[in-house]
Amino acid sequence: MQRMKVYIYQQNQWPTFKWNSDEFIGLLSEARHLQGKLFGKMESLGFDLRNEAFLDTLTLDVLKSSEIEGEFLNPDQVRSSVARKLGMEIAGSVESDRDVDGVVEMMLDATQNCFKPLTKERLFDWHAALFPTGRSGMSKITVADWRKDTTGPMQVVSGAMGKEKVHFQAPDSSRVANEMNVFLDWFNNNIENDLVLKAAIAHLWFVTIHPFDDGNGRIARALTDMLLAQSDKSTQRFYSMSAQIRLERKQYYEILEKIQKGNLDITEWIKWFLNCLINSLKSTDIVLNRVLYKAEFWRKHSNTIINERQKKLLNKILDGFEGKLTSSKWAKIAKCSKDTAIRDINDLISKDILKKEEGGGRSTSYELK
Repeated sequence: MQRMKVYIYQQNQWPTFKWNSDEFIGLLSEARHLQGKLFGKMESLGFDLRNEAFLDTLTLDVLKSSEIEGEFLNPDQVRSSVARKLGMEIAGSVESDRDVDGVVEMMLDATQNCFKPLTKERLFDWHAALFPTGRSGMSKITVADWRKDTTGPMQVVSGAMGKEKVHFQAPDSSRVANEMNVFLDWFNNNIENDLVLKAAIAHLWFVTIHPFDDGNGRIARALTDMLLAQSDKSTQRFYSMSAQIRLERKQYYEILEKIQKGNLDITEWIKWFLNCLINSLKSTDIVLNRVLYKAEFWRKHSNTIINERQKKLLNKILDGFEGKLTSSKWAKIAKCSKDTAIRDINDLISKDILKKEEGGGRSTSYELK
C-alpha cells in the first residue's frame, strides 16, 4: 500500500517549488522600493549615526530571533557583544555569556560576509556557536553535524504530555546530507530569482529540511538576513525581519504548517513573507528616530557638565531602558552609593534633563524631560 503524502518534501517534484508571481509582484516591488528608500535615508546620515543604527538593529535582531524560540537573552549582554565584535565603544558595556556571543557571531557572519559562499562547514560553525556546551537546555544534542534522529523522527510538537499535536515531521535523517547538498548548490548558484524572493524560498526550504537537532529557526532567519543583505548590497542591517516575525509569530507558524502540508505551490508563503518584510521595513523608523533623538540630545548638551556616571545612565535611558528608573537602580548600574545616585539625579533635574515620573507609587522614578 502506498504511503499517504502528508508533507511537501514527499511530493514527487520536491524541491521544485511553484508560485504565481502575478499574485505578489506588487508586494515585491513595494518591498524593493522601501529598501531603496531606507538605504537612501541611511546614506544621508553620518558614519557614527549609521553605526549606531546598525548596532541597534542587530541587537534587536539577535534578541527577537531567540525570543521566537522562547529563549530570552539579556539585552545589555547582546548589545555589548555586538558592539565588541564591531569594535565600537558603548556606555555601560557588560560581559556576555558564550551562548550570547555565539548567536551574535552567527548573525554577524551571515551579514558581514553575506557575499561569501554558504558551505556545510560554515553552517556547522554557526551551529557550534549557537550551542557552545553541546546541549540544548538539559538535553545533549548533535552539534556541528546533521541530525541523527537517534531518539526517533524529528517532529515539531505542541501541547501537554499525552495530548501532543504533531505540526510537522521532518525528512528522515538519512536524507539530510543529500537534501542539504541540493539546497547549498541552489543557494550559491541560483541567479534567476530576485534576491528577496530567494530569501523567502531559502527560509521555507531550510526549515522544511530541518537539518539540525536544534537551532533550525535561528539559522533559517540568519540565512534570510544573509540574502536580504545581498539584495540591499550592504553588509549593514537597518531593519529586523526577526523582530517582525516575533510580532507575527502565530501567523508565521500557521503559514509554515499549512505550506509544509500542501503541494509545491508556495505562493501563499511568499505573500506572507513579503508582507512581513514590508512591515519590518516600515517599522525601522522607530530605531532610526531613537538614534537621531540620541544624537540630537548629546548635541544639545555638548556644553553641559555631565559626569561619567550620569553619561552612562543617560545613554542607557536613550537606548531604551527597561522598566522604571529609580535611585536604587541608578546606584546599582553606576556602581555607586544611593546618596551619590540621588545627588546625580538631582543635579540632572536642576539642569532640566530629568524629571520625576507622574504617579510614581511607593518609590520615586525618573524619566527624561
